[in-house]
Amino acid sequence: MTYIVKPKFHHPALPKNALGYTHRDYEGSVSTLCAGCGHDSISGAIIQACFELALPPHRIAKLSGIGCSSKTPTYFLGQSHGFNSVHGRMPSVLTGANLANRDLIYLGVSGDGDTASIGLGQFAHALRRGVNMVYIVENNGVYGLTKGQFSATADRGSKSKRGVVNTDNSIDLVAMALQLGASFVARSFSGDKTQLVPLVRAAIEHCGAAFIDCISPCVAFNNHPGSTKSFDYVREHNEAVNRLDFMTGARRGRRDRDRPALRRARGRGSARAPRDRRRPAQRARRGRAVPRLGDAGEDQREPAVGRFYLPRRGRSASVVGREPGGDLRPTPRFARPSPPGREKSAYSSGAASIGS
Repeated sequence: MTYIVKPKFHHPALPKNALGYTHRDYEGSVSTLCAGCGHDSISGAIIQACFELALPPHRIAKLSGIGCSSKTPTYFLGQSHGFNSVHGRMPSVLTGANLANRDLIYLGVSGDGDTASIGLGQFAHALRRGVNMVYIVENNGVYGLTKGQFSATADRGSKSKRGVVNTDNSIDLVAMALQLGASFVARSFSGDKTQLVPLVRAAIEHCGAAFIDCISPCVAFNNHPGSTKSFDYVREHNEAVNRLDFMTGARRGRRDRDRPALRRARGRGSARAPRDRRRPAQRARRGRAVPRLGDAGEDQREPAVGRFYLPRRGRSASVVGREPGGDLRPTPRFARPSPPGREKSAYSSGAASIGS
């Protein structure tokens, strides 16, 4: 399919956003990944989020490393800036680009091998420094380009396509991001775009280091019985900690001049507080989010999804949380109390509706 060029013509009545762009203006080339690959669903979620936020494509810079996941920036935001770095070095390149031009929105796409193996040190220091970026890991638990060996995020006890059992402990990137100081931490599933699109939107609006670990099954090497990252397994064991009902806000800064849809919500935005001024209560909330993540199903290897951490002074969205199928829930035990009608969720996920 590499020789197929996506046609430029489209229906003249396609819906347009506040900037006059259609959904097609945020797409890229025709995907060459395996049919049914979860990575393509993540690309679709990014396209939808950017369309809904009415972001000018030329104000976005997308960067990646090496791997199936790092090919995906070719398939979305074809009119944006792009850079494909060497294996595991995407965070360093993104950091340098951010220092050179702070007006762009930086979107880093990586994989579980590119981030949790050869790029683990790069990942850690980028989050430790609080680089203003959206960091998305497309996590399938295997090395797809080298025929399905276990990656560092493969769960202990899971089986490969050939029946080999993984005896090594896995690296939990969400727990690491919490401990390293990321100010927006979430996990989602590529098969649930109703949840994934709002999380991507919230991450883009957030000012600071925003990290999303997205479970994305590999249909070629890790979508079989015995795998803990197959479509069937994740759908059966997926635990959405709560649902996101409403979200609005904006980054503050010079980039708002190109985002009229978000500029109207400027007063509801917030800037990230300096790291050395964090209150002890904020650090305590971060510390309690880690065991909460482990309690979500460590023995059963059930992936807990949603947004796990957003500091009081670093958030950029108003959030109302609902338990799945329930009424408005009280403020979580490690979230700071809020005025009535504006409850803040420390971790949010599930079906969502977006308001502006």
